[in-house]
Amino acid sequence: MRLAYRLACVLVRAGASAATVTLVGIAASVGALAAGFFHAQYWIFVAAGLVMIAAVADTLDSAIIVLTGRLTRLGYIYNSVADRIVEACWLGALVFAGAPGWLAAAAGGVSWLHEYVRARAIAAGMNSTGEVTMGERPMRVIVAVAGLTLSGLTALISTDLGVGAAAMAGTVWLLLGIGGFIQLLDAVHDALG
Repeated sequence: MRLAYRLACVLVRAGASAATVTLVGIAASVGALAAGFFHAQYWIFVAAGLVMIAAVADTLDSAIIVLTGRLTRLGYIYNSVADRIVEACWLGALVFAGAPGWLAAAAGGVSWLHEYVRARAIAAGMNSTGEVTMGERPMRVIVAVAGLTLSGLTALISTDLGVGAAAMAGTVWLLLGIGGFIQLLDAVHDALG
């Protein structure tokens, strides 16, 4: 967090806005999807690196908002939409690496349902959904980066191993999402029930 704060301070002094940094994150994620499409030996590593860049951009845009005090309701919604687009790109890169499409769709659906329940709980009067679950965004970043990296490394040995690593990453994403969703529902039930 300290590093993100320091980098955000530099970006604010340089005149960067949170919206610009968000767009960089989206562009990096679309780049990860495109790199995953090529699934040549080194392109999958490029995809993993671009996912990391997108994750850093997501952290920085939030830090810039805090530093500048420019949080708007519309910006909050746009940022949430950007996060879902970015995650769809990451899952698409895993599909290009070999994960089954249905698995990626299920993992994305559970993640998005997780975020939807969080938003609806706040709208229903829950003060916050500060419940940290096993399916939070930082875990999804780790799974995407590790899955793409392992897929690339194992594909150097065997294409089937690379496909299996991508499928494993999709499975882990889905299982963490289901577990996190159950944890979140329990917290919402306790708060609003």
